[in-house]
Amino acid sequence: MGDGYQLNLKTLKEQVYDYLSNQLSRQELRPGDAINLDAVCQRLGVSKTPLRDALIVLETEGFVRFLPRRGVYVTALTLQDIRDIYQIIGALESSAVLAGRGRFRPEHAEAMAGLNAGMKAALDSDDFAGFYRLNLTFHDTYIELAGNAALHRIVHNLKKRLYDFPKRDQLLKEWEYASVDEHRRITDLLAAGDHDSAAVFVRDVHWSFPVQERFIRIYYAGIE
Repeated sequence: MGDGYQLNLKTLKEQVYDYLSNQLSRQELRPGDAINLDAVCQRLGVSKTPLRDALIVLETEGFVRFLPRRGVYVTALTLQDIRDIYQIIGALESSAVLAGRGRFRPEHAEAMAGLNAGMKAALDSDDFAGFYRLNLTFHDTYIELAGNAALHRIVHNLKKRLYDFPKRDQLLKEWEYASVDEHRRITDLLAAGDHDSAAVFVRDVHWSFPVQERFIRIYYAGIE
């Protein structure tokens, strides 16, 4: 198979999904591009069935769209998409905060504080990949306490839509440092047992499009 990409022990659908995700992340497939199904099948040595199955998953995640009689195209992320995603994540994460109220322990607050300190250190050293990884883990600390796997999966898929395809290799440090400060506030509220205020802060500040809009418009410069 070309491009140095090798199949593994995952299902064919998962392998094709990973391949297309990699193409999106590396911007070898760009918004508006048509996906040449025959070329992908030939490159990977697979039939169209696992390819279409992988594309259906990518469509449900918002990354591609099927156009009747025209083919499959990479979807552009719009400002309205970001506005909608922020509203959904804010609602889901705030509900997770409340649902996990009875499971939250002091060690969870300690873990969140440590992750947030790691995020600041990653920012100080221009380590965006490290920052992003710790950021996901920070939020997962309280999301997982909700005990809702479907909620967790939806939130992760939406964050992939925001950040992964394509990945941005430069930080908007003012925004990221502000996020660290917001994380500190979330941690303090949860540590104090004030889950109601923490849920409101997550929804109405941390994941509020109007609050974050000035940063969003810089980070996603050029989209409308």
